[in-house]
Amino acid sequence: MNLKKGLLICGLLFCCVTLFAQITESTIDSTGYVKPFSNSSFYRTWSIGVHAGLMSTFNIFSSNDKLDFTLPNTQYGYGGYIKKQILPAFGIQGDLLVGKLNGDNAQPNAAGVSPYKSFSTPVNYGLSLSTNFTLANINWKFMKSTMQPYATSGAGIMNYKPAVTTSSGVVQNFKTGNDVLNEFFVPVGVGIKFLITTGINLDLGYQVNFVYADNVDGYKFGSTNDKYSYAHIGLEFAFGKKTKPQLAAYNPVSSMRHEYLSEIDHINNKLSGMQASVDSQKMANLALKQQVKTANAIITKLTTDSDGDGVPDLFDKCPDTPAGTKVDGAGCPLPVAKPAESFTITEQDRSVVYEAVKNLEFNTGSAVISDGSYPSLTALAKLLADKKYHLKLAGYTDSTGSSDLNLTLSKERAEAIKMFLVSKGADPVLIGTAGYGKSNPIASNKTKAGRKLNRRVEFTLY
Repeated sequence: MNLKKGLLICGLLFCCVTLFAQITESTIDSTGYVKPFSNSSFYRTWSIGVHAGLMSTFNIFSSNDKLDFTLPNTQYGYGGYIKKQILPAFGIQGDLLVGKLNGDNAQPNAAGVSPYKSFSTPVNYGLSLSTNFTLANINWKFMKSTMQPYATSGAGIMNYKPAVTTSSGVVQNFKTGNDVLNEFFVPVGVGIKFLITTGINLDLGYQVNFVYADNVDGYKFGSTNDKYSYAHIGLEFAFGKKTKPQLAAYNPVSSMRHEYLSEIDHINNKLSGMQASVDSQKMANLALKQQVKTANAIITKLTTDSDGDGVPDLFDKCPDTPAGTKVDGAGCPLPVAKPAESFTITEQDRSVVYEAVKNLEFNTGSAVISDGSYPSLTALAKLLADKKYHLKLAGYTDSTGSSDLNLTLSKERAEAIKMFLVSKGADPVLIGTAGYGKSNPIASNKTKAGRKLNRRVEFTLY
């Protein structure tokens, strides 16, 4: 019911403003012409906008099954902004967004149980500062562009208060004391504006807000932050004299075209005196051809390379170098590099790796290395630094949990070992990492002992 009321209000607002624009349009300068390269005082550069639309945790960057609550509900939202246009294609604006988010059916937790039936989060306000890029002027013939595609991005603070309903029907605030949360967020959007009158635009847009926290729906699930979308319709009103065009809608190319057409009339009146200039130009062209011929001879001299070593003869200090010989900047042969020395991995070296694998432990469910693993890993780092061995680290997990989480955890554990070795002097270029999640088990995942063996990081020295 709230959504229908909101859309009805937006429709009535749009109809009233359109009627007002038709009544006042007769007072606007019929040409709206500004000469090319005029400063911003000849345009309207300040504007305000109001909008209303639909808010949802569903967005173009996430499918429903990846959300914390898999059944997002569309809710009503509204807001406004004030904008300063700096250039025809660039402006800065301050935004306000108010609304509500809710959804049903929380994702199951580690125990396979969905802990919440639903969530409801009033967005008290979202304040942000954004850049606005007008992407193209579609109407190249007329002074005013009737369509203005745009893209926005910025940063701001979001004030909200999440609450969840448990599976037993109890409503709980996400934070004790009924306190609201303030989080940093990044709004990114696209849209298109339609010029209704010289000072009024119809605004259609879509925005995704990336919140730097996993608290919006009151349920911390997965390893990604929350984000939500806002699709809106609104109106933009430009400040300033009605005779001035909007800087964002004004087409400088069209004004240059106007100047060009005016200049053609002036040129046509001088055609009778242009023949002498044409004859003079012909003589200049003949002289230019002779200069080009002379220049070509110089270029040939500067670029001739008889022995094909890449160094012109004019600068080649070692002419007649045999074909295929690598040379320096003076055309002389480079010294032949000696073959790299070979090395042998000893049993003592392998025992250092064995000790590092045997003593390796991580904190449960994380990529934090336990303190007991440090001594043997430090010895391995010294071996790598002294003998310049290569080392490959391959992380694996058991089958508990989702494939995506296991793959991420296995990668993070391999990277954690690499970071430790590098911190102790090992060369990061010689250490490769990979994560394979729950693939390639070496024991059965049906037993506790088997799952422990499958949670491992394999070390390969070469």
